[in-house]
Amino acid sequence: MSLLKKLAGQTALYGLSSMIGRAINFLLVPVYTSLLFPAEYGIVTELYAYAAFFNIIYLFGMETTYFRFANKKDANEPHIFNHVNTQILIGGLLISLIILFFTPQIASYLSDGNSNKTATDFRSYIYYVIAILFTDAALSIAFARLRLQNKAFWFASVKLMNIGLTVLLNVLLLWGIPLMLVSDAVSISTKEFILSWYDPADLVSYIFISNLIANVLQFPFLFKIFKGFKITWDFKIVQPMLVYAFPLMVMGLAGMVNEMLDRLILRELLPDDFYPGSSKLHALGIYGACYKLSMFMTLAIQAFRYAAEPFFFSRASDKNSTQLFADIMKWFVLVCLLIFLGVSLNMSIFKHFLGNEDYWEGLAIVPILLFANLFLGIYYNLSIWFKLTDKTYWGIYISLFGAALTIIGNVLLIPILGYLGAAWVTLFCYASIATCSYLLGHKYYPIPYPVVKIIVWMGSAALLVYFSSFVEFANNYFNLLVYNGMIAIWLGCILLLEKSANRLKA
Repeated sequence: MSLLKKLAGQTALYGLSSMIGRAINFLLVPVYTSLLFPAEYGIVTELYAYAAFFNIIYLFGMETTYFRFANKKDANEPHIFNHVNTQILIGGLLISLIILFFTPQIASYLSDGNSNKTATDFRSYIYYVIAILFTDAALSIAFARLRLQNKAFWFASVKLMNIGLTVLLNVLLLWGIPLMLVSDAVSISTKEFILSWYDPADLVSYIFISNLIANVLQFPFLFKIFKGFKITWDFKIVQPMLVYAFPLMVMGLAGMVNEMLDRLILRELLPDDFYPGSSKLHALGIYGACYKLSMFMTLAIQAFRYAAEPFFFSRASDKNSTQLFADIMKWFVLVCLLIFLGVSLNMSIFKHFLGNEDYWEGLAIVPILLFANLFLGIYYNLSIWFKLTDKTYWGIYISLFGAALTIIGNVLLIPILGYLGAAWVTLFCYASIATCSYLLGHKYYPIPYPVVKIIVWMGSAALLVYFSSFVEFANNYFNLLVYNGMIAIWLGCILLLEKSANRLKA
């Protein structure tokens, strides 16, 4: 239990940077949705979806590789750190140069069918995204080193600063400066100076600029982590790293297909006038904005992963490690189900984070995506078996299987159900890869997960959300009281049953 408490404590610190920081960042959603038309927000959604794919390529699976090789017996951690960083920087530079070479063609493709933005506009957006990707990659192993050294407070502080700066710059550039331009209290000369470098008609650019500036300002706070770093390349050391990392990168790309493909192909597969009177980018903007409401689950999973991955590697050789991993899974699922219920049954509150009612038409996808991301979190938990046994190629097979389901499912369902179809495909895909990983892991690295108990918990939570749609009163406050009372009863029953089971074991 002490180890579980230690993991929970580290998760809380990592979660401070992800959960609280992203919660602050989440407050930008009303800013974006109130200032940007859905079609403009669709551009942001699409470009960040592409960035998520390229982020996998830039990192090349090197974070997990660093943990694996730095934790080996008699490992020279500074030497490993130098090699991994060298690969990240050289690879990132080469990828950036390739994208820059093809930027005109990419910009022309992305601007096709967009009457509001030209290819020149998209070219500048791509430059910003490349710079964001490179700086993210250059900092990634420094953050991984903080995690390896259990310096969670330092990690959380820098991450929070980054997110705080991003939010501050977004508010200043999207809201503050436009207000100055229309204010009578600001002199004409000041307005002329601002207009010499600021374009009020291109707010999309300032979203990317804010992200880039905040990224760059992290470097001074991580300088000590890079102390002693030098470009190092020994092929005898690099080769096994690349062999270990390549399947992780392929697995990451396949996983990103599952996570982001819907936002990349929605406007390609959506029939003309599927949503009467709305453009395809308009629909993409609504889907992207409503997707943000499912981020509560994603953030919890991300915080857990930051703490869990090095924890699992460090405890793998313990005598009772498999039982420990099983207990971690059980409590992880319970916490995630509380998030699922809390957001799904309080949608009347959370929907107001979307800037205006034009975005509310997509709220039906939120519970589906929350449950889908719960399965993704379970998969991340289960995937430890092929990382600990160095059978990372299984991760490729599972992820490719999921990617195939995602591609086929989206092609079939988006033309019929629109973005609701994309949400259902996400749920089916994540449930499928979690099931595959469990069955394979049970064969190669058996862990006594309480499968029946977890299925009962998940099924009861899903039914609670479904049947709550039939329980609605005229008074919204009374609705919230009833819904949250249902959550409390559900949780109380589970905890009582757990307490009784522990007494029987004792």
